[in-house]
Amino acid sequence: MRAGFDPTLYLVTDTVLCAPRSVPEVVAGAVAGGVTAVQVRDKTASRRDLLALVHAVQAVLPPAVALIVNDAVDVAVLTGADGVHVGADDLPPGEARTLLGPGALVGVSVGSAAELDDVLALPAGTVDLVGLSPVWSTPTKPDAGAALGLDGTRELAARARAGGLTSVAIGGISAGTAAEVAATGVDGICVVSDICTAADPTAAARALRTALSGVPA
Repeated sequence: MRAGFDPTLYLVTDTVLCAPRSVPEVVAGAVAGGVTAVQVRDKTASRRDLLALVHAVQAVLPPAVALIVNDAVDVAVLTGADGVHVGADDLPPGEARTLLGPGALVGVSVGSAAELDDVLALPAGTVDLVGLSPVWSTPTKPDAGAALGLDGTRELAARARAGGLTSVAIGGISAGTAAEVAATGVDGICVVSDICTAADPTAAARALRTALSGVPA
């Protein structure tokens, strides 16, 4: 996995929610406030537009902040992104790993114990990170499965860690709930709305980092 990848505060972008600001503008502000990793996600963009968007986000990211591309393995390869995150309807993680090589990060969405079983059954080194989702139901991903809740997230995070995987939690997380989600044992939290819709993305990210500051590592 990419050396130095820090999932503590992982921003997943939403082009519509960022508007009227551009995604790179929101990302730059969020990173200034403490975001440690960024996933570019735009389910409606053409490959050409997604390629341009990833390049634009790369231009505002410092080297220490990893850039992950959602779904589009080809775009991740072409842009030299740090990795890709794939879901159940995307390219299988084994094929993504083959295309990206051993040095990139491959993340997979996991919404149940059975789905985690499938990931853990893959050859070692296929997947680096699991996104546990949703913790709570969220309008940004209406097709997600049943909410895991804190207890479900805690159980999956422990199993992921035992299997040598990094885990992050996503779904309905805000500054008010970030600490309790982090306390489940995940390695990081993912946010969409709490930053993308914020009037001040820098302040929003800073509030999330402050909420996380008292959580034991």
